[in-house]
Amino acid sequence: MEECGQVTIDGKTFRYVDFPTPKTRLLVIRGGKGILGCGYFNMNVAEKLDEALAMVRGVQSVEDMLEAEVSKVSPAAQAMGVNPGMTGRRAMQIMA
Repeated sequence: MEECGQVTIDGKTFRYVDFPTPKTRLLVIRGGKGILGCGYFNMNVAEKLDEALAMVRGVQSVEDMLEAEVSKVSPAAQAMGVNPGMTGRRAMQIMA
């Protein structure tokens, strides 16, 4: 069953969705300026829409997303200072 909720990072509250699929999970955390998404997301679409997207892979929970290393970022996210190699937590701090 899908779960929608909130996670707090450095006193700021973010909304998330955790949606199980038959083989994995679709996970996303939304900030005011961008989103942190799992590998299910399509970076090409984010780029076309000029959306700030940071992608993490191999995650199974919101907590995993925050600790995971960002693997890809859209140009809009990179313009904000989000870069591959930083943690999902740091990316969300920037995209708050």
